[in-house]
Formats: sequence, C-alpha cells, structure tokens
Amino acid sequence: MDSIDGSIGEGGGQILRTSLALATCLGRPIRIFHIRAARQRPGLQPQHLAAVSAAAVISHAQVVGAEKDSQTLTFIPSAVKAGEYLFSVGTAGSTLLVLQTVLPALILADAPSHLVLEGGTHNPLAPPFEFLQYTFLPVLNRMGPVVRARLERPGFAPRGGGRVVVDIQPVPRLRAVAIPERGAIRVQYAEVLLAHLPEHIARRELAVIQAALGFADEQCRFELVSNAYGPGNVVSIVIQSEHITECFSAFGRRGVPAEQVARKVVEEAHRYLKAAVPVGHYLADQLLLPMALAGGGMFITVKPSSHALTNMQVINAFMKIDMRAEEIGDDAWRIGW
Repeated sequence: MDSIDGSIGEGGGQILRTSLALATCLGRPIRIFHIRAARQRPGLQPQHLAAVSAAAVISHAQVVGAEKDSQTLTFIPSAVKAGEYLFSVGTAGSTLLVLQTVLPALILADAPSHLVLEGGTHNPLAPPFEFLQYTFLPVLNRMGPVVRARLERPGFAPRGGGRVVVDIQPVPRLRAVAIPERGAIRVQYAEVLLAHLPEHIARRELAVIQAALGFADEQCRFELVSNAYGPGNVVSIVIQSEHITECFSAFGRRGVPAEQVARKVVEEAHRYLKAAVPVGHYLADQLLLPMALAGGGMFITVKPSSHALTNMQVINAFMKIDMRAEEIGDDAWRIGW
C-alpha cells in the first residue's frame, strides 16, 4: 500500500485529490496521513469528503477514515465503473475540484459517463466553471477523450446550489501533448457574471478592464443570472491564441470595490501577456496529472506555484517518474520530461 504524507509542500487538499485520482486510475490502495495538518482547520472538511465519496463510488472502494476533521484516510479501490452519477458537495465547496478527482479515471474507463455535480461552481479557492469550459477541457480533449460540460446554474459562496452537467466519452489511452508556444493572439474579451446584485457592478468592472487593456465595447459583456441561489459576481478575461485559450478570473466579495476586483484579474492577464508563454498558472497545475497518465508531454508556463510543485511531487512519487520544472526565461518555465 502506498503511503502519502498530506503535509508535504503546500500541504493542502490537492494532495488528497491527486492521490485519490491516481489510486482510482491505477487501482492501487493508498493511505494518506497528516491530511491538511498545518491548515487552520486541519483534516478532511465537507468539500474533501465529497471528493473521497465520489472517488469511492466510481471505483467501489473500501474507505477508512472518511470523517470530518480526520487526518488519516485509507482508500482501497476496485475496478472503475462508468455510468450516470450525481455528486453533491452539500456546501459552496467547489464541484470542479470533485470533478478533478474522478475525471482522470472516467476518461480512461470502458464506457461513457454522465455526471451531475451540485455545489459551488464559482469559488475563490478553485478555478471557476469558465476556466473548465474555455481552457482546461479543450486541452484535455486534444489528448483523446471528448468531455463536454454545461453550467445549468451557478453556485456562489456561501449559498452554493450550483449545478454542472458533464458528459464523458473515454479513450483507452491518453495522447501526450506538447504546448511550447501560444501563437498569435486572435481574440480577447472580458465577461462578467452577476447574480442578484446591481448592474452597475459589472459596468464598473468592465470599465476598469477597458481602460487597462484597451478593449472595445464589443469585447466587454456581462450576464445577469436570475436562477442562482444567492448573490455572486465573477469577472473573467479570456485570451484566445492560435494554440491555446487562457481564462483569468476574480471574484467579487462583500466590502471589496468592483474596481479592485477588476484590477486583480487585469494583473493576472498582464502577467500572462508579458511572459509570452502559452500556459497560465492554473492550467499548469491541472495539466500535470493527465500529462503523467499520458506517459509524457511538455508545456511552457509562468513560474509554477507551490501548489503545482507539490502536485508534481505527489505525482512523481506515486508514479515513479521524473517530471521536472526548469526555468528557461523571465517568468518562463518548461514542465515535462
């Protein structure tokens, strides 16, 4: 049985999710200890337990220690079974992080799957739905599977209540991909999602983006959402290039001016454009596991976060590989073999 120290590196929930995903894909039992040991609320919290439960359901796993605040978990998977599943986080915790846990196994399953995920879809501690739709899934689909996601209802903190539907056509083996450059920028635009809040918030956010990036009126749009369970605001900048599309987002919070929210996402977009690399920091983190399962690949990205480096450390140890991050320029890094 593989033993994984949940306190290594940045010591967060990603260690748990990556370990569960790999155990499920490879059919290997694991024991994770010191789960989130240094966090303010150590151990398993509801959003982590939702990921454990989802991984256990699709792999008919035996699980010991799946309790709130538990810092030790034993997970013994059996064969992965494709099918129709409903996974509910039960809070505003990210549905997309639950998806991240089960998707690797289901894209390699022997039949299609249909998933419904309920909970948070726009959570400040996780990539939002727009990132999944515009950035991650197009790259994943280049590796062979066909994964399509649809947002039926956004879920913002603290109410949650979002609903995402995902359809998966699997493949027997993933193709390795290389992303060395982004190519010419073709389209850039900004969009704001606003639920149960005044329209002027969206207009103020877009005004900041227009002034900072020189976007024309037709490059700025907003959507007023009426079916969300609670108020919410997310502003995104999408950069479509020849070889890749990147999406950067920031989330409105009570007491934080709309202009400050917009400036945050502008800073992320500015960094990406200045670095002239194809892969942003969120996508770099998300690509590590499918790239490892494909048996190779590479991409150029901005300086990887501690989150990504920890994820790489877990993958290398679990799969006995030597994926590396190498600095090749000013805020430019090569990740791969």
